[in-house]
Amino acid sequence: MDFGRRPWWMNGLFAFCLFMMFAYLPWDFFWKSVADDEEVWFGFLLRGWAAKATEPLHFAIYAAGAYGFWRMRAWMHPWAALYVLQIAIGMLVWSLTDALGRGRSLALGLVPFAVFAALAFQLWRARGHFNTRAG
Repeated sequence: MDFGRRPWWMNGLFAFCLFMMFAYLPWDFFWKSVADDEEVWFGFLLRGWAAKATEPLHFAIYAAGAYGFWRMRAWMHPWAALYVLQIAIGMLVWSLTDALGRGRSLALGLVPFAVFAALAFQLWRARGHFNTRAG
């Protein structure tokens, strides 16, 4: 796996993608009941069958991320940065629209937004870490 070819924080993203792909999403899809299923897209919560139907797309995203970080593929730049940026924006949207966050203030959404935006910025700057060869 050669963890020395990427910065520590990128190894963390790689490990997270592996966890989501091999542990969490299979459990979520195959064992979690439809009634309990939830997925978040762009800051909006989907429940039940809508959530269950979108899980294969989340699986594909994390599988692509795991493969891209493993092989340090050139196509990961800019896609990884853009995906993490949409998560940052989704955190902001979530804080303003979800019943759990509504009315608690924009400040609650700014903290996770800042964390994910900083991570997206790091991914954007990491172009040199990814292979420039096709593949």
